[in-house]
Parts: sequence; structure tokens; C-alpha cells
Amino acid sequence: MVTRAESAALTRRALLDAAAELLDLGGPEAVTLREVGARAGVSRGAPYRHFTGKDSLLTAVTTESWQRIADQIHALRTAPALSASTKLRGALHTLIGVGRDQPHLYQMLFRRSGHRPEELGEGLDRVRRQLCGPAGDPAADRVRAAGRFQDEFLAIVTDLVGERNTRHYGALLLTSTHGIADMELSGHLDTERLRTTADELIDTLVRMVADAGETT
Repeated sequence: MVTRAESAALTRRALLDAAAELLDLGGPEAVTLREVGARAGVSRGAPYRHFTGKDSLLTAVTTESWQRIADQIHALRTAPALSASTKLRGALHTLIGVGRDQPHLYQMLFRRSGHRPEELGEGLDRVRRQLCGPAGDPAADRVRAAGRFQDEFLAIVTDLVGERNTRHYGALLLTSTHGIADMELSGHLDTERLRTTADELIDTLVRMVADAGETT
């Protein structure tokens, strides 16, 4: 027999899955609690018992996405058979893959909206300052998940360039990869003038950072 707690967890799971599907299909504008509830097949009032509103729901979706990305980066970081360069390339391709497969989600992950402090786009240092936010706060949970991704990613960078240079090259890699993903999404990479691909640019980035690491 399903307990009340188990039933609530199943409903929340269905709502999050439905919200993620609607986000992929039509972007944030397509996500409303009413549409999410209908897609999840729950009662009209069920979404409001789990989320305070659309922002709370989308924050939960992005939190889970950061957690999944962090899990993937952790798996790369702890893979004993992979070189440091291969791990870094895999981590960057993980981000590029989200941009390709789920462009609306990707934009949500990195958006800067209304100068709200919980938004990752306000800077890596702000993320660190917010890691001690209250448990159960959706914004704080999102920041923690994004922070975990950063910790896993920076650990890979450290193995390649050393601890002293980690933050500098980590920021360079993340901002460059974000720019590459945006350029690919907008169709500006495969033009007659540029004639390159995101994969080629990522490979170049990794080689440049690896070479820099060898000389430091």
C-alpha cells in the first residue's frame, strides 16, 4: 500500500517531469502550473500543494538539472582510466550537450533575471557566499547544486593546471564554453566566414589549457 508520503513524492516527481517536458517543448513561457498539472495527470490543485508558483517549479527543475550535470562531472573526475585532458574535454562537452539537446533548459541554467541573488549569472563568488542558505529554500538548493557542479569541474581543472591556476583557467573555460554554446545555438559557428564547430573549439580550448598547465 502506498503511503501518503510516497504518494506525495510520486506526484512531485510527475510534476517535475511534466515541467521539464514543457520547458523543452516551448521554453519557460510554456510552463504554467495548470499545464504542468494537466500533463502530469494530477488534480488541478496538486501543483499548488508542492510549489508556491511557476518560479518555484522552474527553480526545482534547474536544481535537478544541475545535480544531474554534477553527477556526470563527478563520474568523469573519478574515472581512473581517463587522462586529465580527456576528463576536461568530457566535462565541457557535457555542457555543450545540454545546450544542444535542451536549449531552453540551458538558458535557464545560466540566466540572469531581475538581479536576483540566487541567479548563477551574478558570479561564481556569489554562489560561494550562498552555500549556507537555509535548507529547503528552493533558491538556496539551486545554488548548492550549481556549486557542486563547479566544485567537481574545478577539481578536474586542478588536475590539469595545478591549484594555483585553477580559478583563472576554470573561469576561462566556463565562459568560453558558454560562449561557444550560445554561438552554436544561434547558428553563428557554421557560417561561411567562421567555418568551425563547437567540437573543434572545445578541443582547441583543452589543448591550450593543457599546454599552459605543462608550463606552469
